[in-house]
Amino acid sequence: MLINKMDVLVIDDEPYILRSLEFVLRKEGLNVDTASNGNEALSKVKRLKPKIVFLDLMMPKLNGFEVCKSIKSDAELEQVHVIILTAKGQDEDRDLGLQAGADDFMTKPFSPREVVSKVRSILGRNQ
Repeated sequence: MLINKMDVLVIDDEPYILRSLEFVLRKEGLNVDTASNGNEALSKVKRLKPKIVFLDLMMPKLNGFEVCKSIKSDAELEQVHVIILTAKGQDEDRDLGLQAGADDFMTKPFSPREVVSKVRSILGRNQ
């Protein structure tokens, strides 16, 4: 399943989430990087052009909605698949995330198996 370049960028301000997702995804043989705030996230997305971004909504500097809108409005990043990963699971948050351009939405707490399944599904479609 190893793919050239950056496979997944995990963006969250909670170190535990970053470490756990990074561990699970690396165990699958994926190239993974992390970012802990919105500004760092946008910089890394533009530089690394990952295939998938797991994006928290509540972050310092720029929130997840703003990051998602920036990614999806950049023609060079249109192939980046954005999955919002958040503790805010209300329908309104899901709707706002999808309006911002997110491709998918997962709520915390999440199952590592569910994360791996989503990644396999997306990368399988894009290979």
